[in-house]
Amino acid sequence: MAHIHPLANGLSTDHPVPGLPFVDDSHIPLDKGPEAIEAVGRNKGDGMWGRYDPNHRGGGWHAFTTDPLDHSLGWSVRYHPDHGRTVLLMRDDDTSSLHSTWDGEQLLFRSGGYWWNGSTWYRPGQVWDPVEQDYEKRKARAAVTVSAADMLDRRADPARASVLEVADIDAEASAPVVENWGDHLALWAARRAEHDGALPLERCVVDLATPELTGAQLIGVPEMAELGGITASTLRAYISRGNSEVPQPQALVGGRDQWARAVADDWVEARQRSYEGVRAVMSAGDRDQLSRGAAEVRDHFAADFHGTLWGRPDVRKRWVLRARNEDSVREIADALAWNVASSLDRVLPSHLLGPTVESAVLHDFAEAIDLDHKVQARQKKQQEEKDWLHLWVSRPVAGMLAWFIRHHPESAHHHIGEITREAHTRWEIPAKDTLSTLHRYASLEGKLSKEDAEPFFALLTPPVKND
Repeated sequence: MAHIHPLANGLSTDHPVPGLPFVDDSHIPLDKGPEAIEAVGRNKGDGMWGRYDPNHRGGGWHAFTTDPLDHSLGWSVRYHPDHGRTVLLMRDDDTSSLHSTWDGEQLLFRSGGYWWNGSTWYRPGQVWDPVEQDYEKRKARAAVTVSAADMLDRRADPARASVLEVADIDAEASAPVVENWGDHLALWAARRAEHDGALPLERCVVDLATPELTGAQLIGVPEMAELGGITASTLRAYISRGNSEVPQPQALVGGRDQWARAVADDWVEARQRSYEGVRAVMSAGDRDQLSRGAAEVRDHFAADFHGTLWGRPDVRKRWVLRARNEDSVREIADALAWNVASSLDRVLPSHLLGPTVESAVLHDFAEAIDLDHKVQARQKKQQEEKDWLHLWVSRPVAGMLAWFIRHHPESAHHHIGEITREAHTRWEIPAKDTLSTLHRYASLEGKLSKEDAEPFFALLTPPVKND
């Protein structure tokens, strides 16, 4: 997904984006709440949509709607009960993306992705935290919030500024840049002074100041590419394609993109932690760009095939021209395929796979039983006999179980027996219920055929005891 950029500030915003014009937003019911904003565009016609959501992490709500006057444009609003609201005019296709980005504690963004949560400024999120399932929050160094009161200049003249209409904004063009933005900020401040209850200018956030964004800390494409271990032309190609893995530049100096060194360092770390970075670390470093394990498998079969094709006289003689025919090639192909099939345990060792599947199934059983107990507790039901009909196996585990049965049936037979024993020991689950659950999920979710499943599980059914 490419980076998203607002086109203009709504005149009713509390936190104007520096450099962007102000557009009249009086035709959007901003003061009537998120439901009213959503209703402007939701189900109103082709090319129109609207939505709002409460913000459980950051407080308040966020909403967007297609502009009713120009369906190529849309409005995005982020509201917080203590910090007011941000109102932005966007390309309509970008409103849902910004809406998803606002589904957290971010209140506003500045300088190429630096964001503010009401008290602290953070650098653009780039390094993924697998535990939190979110990007790491890295504070901007010594950041200071710049308010509208700080930005207003006595020399600014509102008469030299104007408020635009929606019709003045072209969704296909780049965001218009306002040179005399101080005059426009003064006009915005004068307009909001006419409304009671407006957020004080001292609390209207415009920008941030941090040592990270000083000129000495900014770098261009050549330095950025060198840090990332790629060529400048490759980085330019990424940027031209709108690759969102490349962070937004923090400044434009002399028509050239510039990044904060701190942001570039985070980008390098993110690249190292990405799939491509992991692949590079675990690469065998050979001609085929395989992982080390895959290269070992290749080398094993290369030696095996060489031994079959050249080391056996009965096969080598088939290289004689008169022996080269379809039947001979098929026989050799069958021999090579047999080598692969008989070596399956080298590719995915059953002595490792078996305990893994066993643990995964028991983990799913434990979750199912825990949920079943919670449901019973809520319903205040007391049952004399336990009901295990709610056991389940997740789809990935069921798929792996089915693969295990089809490829390593002897080992699968043993480990399913262990699952049955452990389920009975730990939770007193009857063997027939465990086997029925595994049979059902291996067939439905794992796509194990009926021809394979029924005879296999029949052999697992405990023998009938004769008293």
